[in-house]
Amino acid sequence: MQGKQIIIDKLNSLLAFELAAMDQYFIHSEMYQDWGLTKLYERISHEFDDEKGHATKLIERMLFLEGVPDMTKRDGLVIGTDVPSMLESDLRVEYVVAQALKDTISLCEAEQDYVTRDMLLVLLDDTEMDHAHWLEQQIGLIKRLGLSNYLQSQM
Repeated sequence: MQGKQIIIDKLNSLLAFELAAMDQYFIHSEMYQDWGLTKLYERISHEFDDEKGHATKLIERMLFLEGVPDMTKRDGLVIGTDVPSMLESDLRVEYVVAQALKDTISLCEAEQDYVTRDMLLVLLDDTEMDHAHWLEQQIGLIKRLGLSNYLQSQM
C-alpha cells in the first residue's frame, strides 16, 4: 500500500530516535553489568528490548507503506559516565521521543492515516507510562535516598 511520503519521512525521524535510544540503553546496560549493578542492568536491558520492538514496528509500518527505512541515523544519543548522568540521559531521550511521537500522531490525524496513528499511540503510552515514569522514579530515589544508598539497592 503506497503511503504518503510525509508520513514515511516522519516515521524515519522517529526511527532515528528509537535507534539512538536502543543503542544508548544497550551501552548503559552493559556498563551497569560491568559495575555489578545487576538490577539496573536487568531493567535497562529490558528497555533495550522495548526500544528494539519500537524500531521494529516503525520499520514494519514503513515497509507496508512502501517506504525505505533509514537505519543509518541516530538522533539524541548521549552516553552517560555515571549512574545519575546515565539515567538523566535516558530520560532526556524518552522526553524527546515522546514529543516526536505526539508531533507525528498529529500529522497522521491531519493526513488521515489512522492505522499509523493508532500504532504510534501504543508506542507513546509505553514511552510515557513505562520508560519515562520509571526513569523519573529512579532519579527521585537518588535524590531522596542519596546516591550511595541507591547504588547499594541496585546490586
